[in-house]
Amino acid sequence: MTEFVDGYAAIVLMGAAGLDFLVGDPWHWPHPVQAMGWVIQRYTNLAFKATQSARVLKGLGVLLSVLLVGGSAMVGWGLVAISRWFNPWLGLSLEIILVASCFAGRSLRDAAEDVLSPLLQDNLAEARQRMSRYVGRDTHDLERPEILRAVFETVAENSVDGIMGPLFYALVGAATPLGSASLALAYKAASTLDSMVGYRAAPYTDIGWCSAKFEDALTWLPCRLTVVTLALLSRKPRTVMGLCQRDAAADPSPNSGWSECAYAASLGVQVGGKNVYKGVVKVKPLMGDPIRAITPEVIRECLQLNRFCFLLWLSIWLSVSQFW
Repeated sequence: MTEFVDGYAAIVLMGAAGLDFLVGDPWHWPHPVQAMGWVIQRYTNLAFKATQSARVLKGLGVLLSVLLVGGSAMVGWGLVAISRWFNPWLGLSLEIILVASCFAGRSLRDAAEDVLSPLLQDNLAEARQRMSRYVGRDTHDLERPEILRAVFETVAENSVDGIMGPLFYALVGAATPLGSASLALAYKAASTLDSMVGYRAAPYTDIGWCSAKFEDALTWLPCRLTVVTLALLSRKPRTVMGLCQRDAAADPSPNSGWSECAYAASLGVQVGGKNVYKGVVKVKPLMGDPIRAITPEVIRECLQLNRFCFLLWLSIWLSVSQFW
């Protein structure tokens, strides 16, 4: 039993990594994000019915962030603790599942391949339709290069908040009494809040302000660590870091610009340009140098970089944890 306890965190992390790689998040399975989304939707609906005051909505937004992020951490910790009280192996299995649910590696890979499959068969109509499932931009008239850019940008942007961010907080949690599931779920709650209400546009301008700022703060460190890791994995760290310093700050987001630019610079492609959202044209800053065109092979290289980055962080943590 002592050996079981000593290796518990490592088993959780490796088990969760393996489960995400092999299974991912099947559409028909219940998922913690569904519960988080339900709470956010109900809360915001009630808030909008109760008041239109900007100051009050900002206060309610702060409360929403505290309740959802803190509540997710407490629920995760409590479920694992109760399960371990009944049976250590039940607690271990539940924590593996909870942590794996916070990783989006398999889901991101499946989404990319879902769009690439018809595109490789020159079926633009089907590729556009499938692309619309994963991005907010209009896809009905995208040509092949724009579809490929959209897939690449989706993978690059979501790699931090969908993969490396949750892993970072799972690793931090593993080194504390809270455990991996608790902090990974807390981060997932912050990310879900940002994706649902963290907009500058109405009606979420006020109620989503705290969610956006909070998620930005939580993501800042894992994002920068990811950029450094990608620069090292690319074997051209000075070039990658130089391009990120040159281009990433032009993006209005303090994190997604750095993430997209790091992947683009590592693979020698350029991202950004004209996008259309509900008929409104928005021009994103260009990031990286167009040394190569974005192709399906480049997108798969991007996904491979994700796996290398993930496994490197996990390996470093497993090595360092031996000395605790």
